Amino acid sequence: MQDTVTLAHGAGGKQTSELIEKVFKAHFENPLFTPDDAAVLQIPAGKMAMSTDGFIVSPAFFPGGNIGKLSICGTVNDLACMGAQPMYMTCAFVIEEGFPMAKLEEIAAAMEKTAAEAGVCIVAGDTKVAGKGQVDGVFITTTAVGRIMDDVQTGGALAKPGDCVIVTGDIGRHGCTILLARDDYGIEADVTSDCAPLWTAVHNVLTDAPDIHVIRDATRGGVGTVLYEIAGQSNVGFSLEAESIPVDPGVRGVCGMLGLEPLYLACEGRLVIIAPADKKDIILQSLRRSPHTEGAACIGTVTADHPGRVVLNTEIGAQTILPRPGNELLPRIC
Repeated sequence: MQDTVTLAHGAGGKQTSELIEKVFKAHFENPLFTPDDAAVLQIPAGKMAMSTDGFIVSPAFFPGGNIGKLSICGTVNDLACMGAQPMYMTCAFVIEEGFPMAKLEEIAAAMEKTAAEAGVCIVAGDTKVAGKGQVDGVFITTTAVGRIMDDVQTGGALAKPGDCVIVTGDIGRHGCTILLARDDYGIEADVTSDCAPLWTAVHNVLTDAPDIHVIRDATRGGVGTVLYEIAGQSNVGFSLEAESIPVDPGVRGVCGMLGLEPLYLACEGRLVIIAPADKKDIILQSLRRSPHTEGAACIGTVTADHPGRVVLNTEIGAQTILPRPGNELLPRIC
């Protein structure tokens, strides 16, 4: 097979078949993966959740992952937020002419490994090749469906005054990693993306505490943006304790140098969980013994005061209103 992707690989002929056979089928093969026009699937009884997401991250390879791993995590985590076990996934690739075949295989291998960890089957896909300069390397779109656990209902409109606010680990690492990987500022720091599939952790915590009100994936815009979204949906306010918010020292240092707020940096392996306060300890214990959520912490409470706003109680005892997110959030991750 050629060393780079050519336009012929997207033309539907011999080279397309070769690309699919030697790269994608080699990594995605399972009993449901089909060469036909659509996959035929067995649908279980109960409610289903479905999500789709596009990934155009630059650079496509970064400390802690690559666009392939990210494309699995982003979509299965969205399902997990609804209490849904990921089951089936499709993926569509748009690849730039000249993209190295070895890099494409590395992306597919990361998808294979992450899908296996998440327990999702890749059942169908699509491949397109764009001319040089029309695409920044490779873009991936993934769509997945999953079965919602019995008696589980989560949603942004369900937060209630008195609830606790939990994050499942230190925040802002993915956004900081992408910023450093672009090398626009000449800063060196030991920061690795938090990119991870979170269904196992969500399953464990919903088994232990099924009456959780909200689970939200803190991706683009970070924890701060998520809290403002929930505040608007539920017509509540948030009171956060700055000293309780976990931030990696490297991320904190980079943010200090550039004047960034970690609460607005993207995560790709962190959830915001809002639940009754009397379930806080159960939830934290469950998360801390689950993969990828060992650093879970309670960072504040839901309040009936100042609806639609997020208030930050600082380390020196002052209160400040966290600015409402707007304009361009940096770094742009997609």
